[in-house]
Amino acid sequence: MDPSQHSPGARRAALVFIFITVLIDVLSFGVIIPVLPHLVEEFTGGDVASAARWVGVFGMVFAAVQFVSTPVQGALSDRYGRRPVILFSCLGLGLDFVFMALATSLPMLLVGRIISGIASASFTTANAYIADVTAPEKRAKSFGMIGAAFGLGFVIGPLVGGWLGGIDLRLPFWFAAGLALLNFLYGWFVLPESLPPERRAPRFDASHANPFGALALLRSYPQVFGLAAVVFLANLAHYVYPSIFVLFADYRYQWGPREVSWVLALVGVMSIVVNAGLVGRTVKALGERRTLLLGLGCGVVGFTIYGLAGSGWLFVAGLPVSALWALAAPATQALITRQVGAQVQGRIQGALMSLTSLAGIVGPMLFANVFAVFVGAHAPADLPGAPWFVAALLLACAWVVGWRYAKADATGGQARPAASASTD
Repeated sequence: MDPSQHSPGARRAALVFIFITVLIDVLSFGVIIPVLPHLVEEFTGGDVASAARWVGVFGMVFAAVQFVSTPVQGALSDRYGRRPVILFSCLGLGLDFVFMALATSLPMLLVGRIISGIASASFTTANAYIADVTAPEKRAKSFGMIGAAFGLGFVIGPLVGGWLGGIDLRLPFWFAAGLALLNFLYGWFVLPESLPPERRAPRFDASHANPFGALALLRSYPQVFGLAAVVFLANLAHYVYPSIFVLFADYRYQWGPREVSWVLALVGVMSIVVNAGLVGRTVKALGERRTLLLGLGCGVVGFTIYGLAGSGWLFVAGLPVSALWALAAPATQALITRQVGAQVQGRIQGALMSLTSLAGIVGPMLFANVFAVFVGAHAPADLPGAPWFVAALLLACAWVVGWRYAKADATGGQARPAASASTD
């Protein structure tokens, strides 16, 4: 039986399980956000421009590893189920945070980020999990709830990380390790499998388990491929946050880990409001396509405000506008999942994560170097907000592509792949 056709109570219980799993994972990542760039800066002797470039390298390497590993994890989840992939992720992240807490040099810290890139699969698999247990017309709202888990994690995580980082820069890593290992135990004893054996792929599809094969799978679904371009551009723009925000806030507004943590917490609160309270209502009122375009448009305006903000309060004033960008991702995911069957949901989600990782290979170096150029000793102009303008331009391009390709399937049916593509 299709899990999406189970009773409302069973579907709700499954979504609660995956919500908590994602929440704990996000918390474990969130607590290190305010301190990781400062730890890098400590290893570089306090040079802000050098630290920015190293943070870009860290982000690029992390994304490159994910680019290779996430299609494998997606294919594995299609073949063997979602639960074991999520458990592997949680255990791997817990052990990795311990390793990073003990790092004594930049190379050791970089190795830790590589391991994180390999292990961090639960976000990808969570999207496939939702597609398994939710009817197509309910998916945008369910993806919004996962977005709310991200928001809640980024309310609590950075606050805790900023407070712990004020005591010791390594303490948040130990706390993150405990959360990830707790998540592993939770998943081991509580998390149910969402993909029964009869709905799994008949074999492990190696052709789609490599990143380029996964991207070829996207091309076999023309409408998915167009929406995938939106995913790529939006994620490329999103990398401005982890690439430069902490160092930017320190440079322009003299914000330390605790101030940054409060701003990130405010971002998280707004994300919860948008994802949990507005996504479902907006999609119902406007449809998935218009919701996608509205979200991207608000992102363009929000990033422009960030780039222009000469004071901290002006930056904060842009947060409510930028927060509405969160409408776009659930609408995009809902449109994409309508196009494919259960037997390839994991691979499609893995392929989309490969695109996210591909964006991550380019994004951190792009934004970190733009920032370094405009804050370095030979800056052509005093424009530390330049990375935000670049991100706004990327979202404007995503809006144009979305306007062209985001066409809701009114029947809720699944698109057929090209005849030459294997979907086994």
